[in-house]
Amino acid sequence: CSAGSSATVPDDPNAISIGFTAEPANLDFTRTDGAAIPQALLTNVYENLVRQDATGRIVPLLARAWTVSEDRRTYDFELQPNVTFSNGQPFGAADVKFSIDRVRTDWTISLKSKMDVVDHVEVVDPTHARVVLKRPSNNWLFDMTTRVGAMFSPTGVADLANKPVGTGPYVFASRKRGDSIVLRANSSYWGSKPTYTTVYLKYYKDPTALNNALLSNGIDVISALTTPDSIPRFQSDDRFTVIQGTTNSEVTLAFNGARAPLNDKQVRQALTYAIDRKAVMATVGGNRGTLIGSMVPPTDPWYEDLANVYPYDPAKARELLGGRKISLRLRIPNLQYAISAAQVVASELNDVGVTVSIEPLDFPAVWLKQVFTDHDYDMSIIQHVEARDIVTFGNPKYYWGYDNPQVQSLITQGDSGTPDQQVTAMRGVARTLNADAAADWLFLFPNLVVAKKKVTGLSPNQVTESFDLTGLGRAS
Repeated sequence: CSAGSSATVPDDPNAISIGFTAEPANLDFTRTDGAAIPQALLTNVYENLVRQDATGRIVPLLARAWTVSEDRRTYDFELQPNVTFSNGQPFGAADVKFSIDRVRTDWTISLKSKMDVVDHVEVVDPTHARVVLKRPSNNWLFDMTTRVGAMFSPTGVADLANKPVGTGPYVFASRKRGDSIVLRANSSYWGSKPTYTTVYLKYYKDPTALNNALLSNGIDVISALTTPDSIPRFQSDDRFTVIQGTTNSEVTLAFNGARAPLNDKQVRQALTYAIDRKAVMATVGGNRGTLIGSMVPPTDPWYEDLANVYPYDPAKARELLGGRKISLRLRIPNLQYAISAAQVVASELNDVGVTVSIEPLDFPAVWLKQVFTDHDYDMSIIQHVEARDIVTFGNPKYYWGYDNPQVQSLITQGDSGTPDQQVTAMRGVARTLNADAAADWLFLFPNLVVAKKKVTGLSPNQVTESFDLTGLGRAS
């Protein structure tokens, strides 16, 4: 583990130290994919007009209220007064326009397409912003709770990779690459002041080092335990609380559907029958987690249980393969869960005559470039943590290489229909992906948080992109 990571937490009751496994490559989530940057900065440093609460409901943040027109295309946001950015600039409707417009002009990550539905933004007055959509969209307001809805100042975007400027309860203080990010309470914050005035986000490449850091007083919280077999050790120690909930985090065996042999549905179905997802979940998740059969967690409105459509059936897999000799490159991030899952997957595919070579790639940089951007892979294993990311299967250019006009049409219909029509359409999408074996959803990762007893306010469910520090408290 990195230098300095073994140091104990400064004995300051106003400071908290939280351990993570995936470190951000930089601090600019407008141009860098991956979950680590919004995990650290969203809601904490950057704020949105609206946010999701712990149950997934959309609630006010920088917008204290909003109305939607009868044709469901015009949103009028009434903004909180007297809000400033951390560089001292006031926040108002002009910044809402700047931030939403900028997604289309300056952002480079694939998620920027979520703002394509916006026709224009009007500055009605300093505390009243109006957003007009090209068509009704159920997804748009939800997407405004994610990183694409973050509010920026025109005077604060010159160096986003190193100097984030937001309206949130914390400001970015410093960063030590390979070790930590320090956030400090924003003295001019418009809302409720956070309990902890200093937050150390500490990064550990190795899950054992992360666990040891908590056991040896190096940190106060493990943000997400990736070694469920270590839970009993924490449960038996009266210094700690273990919190278990659910996530949006589908551990997915991705198939590159744009290249042979995985452009053949029968081959994908064979691989899906060949893999015992229960065994993968037992190995990786210590039997904690949820088996799912499509890209839908139980917290989504269109969830239905498709986990048993492809039972573990090696004989069926061999029959579908028909004696074909197949060799596949399984290129994975060098993260513990992916390495453990890959070993089970490779062994089970080998049993049905499929040769698999496992290639761990440095994460995030190398995996994002070679697999996600360049699509240079046959299979991969990655946790997809973004909310409602089933819609990525409607984008033929996404790294799945999945191009199904029926799915694209259902996603569009669902977005522009009533909420009930959306549920029906998205269930159709999930069933089609399952029938096509568009990927193999190994399991839904549980949310396992371990903390010192003194830390309160940790959410059991991780349903947003942010590790939200704003609700944290201290037991008296």
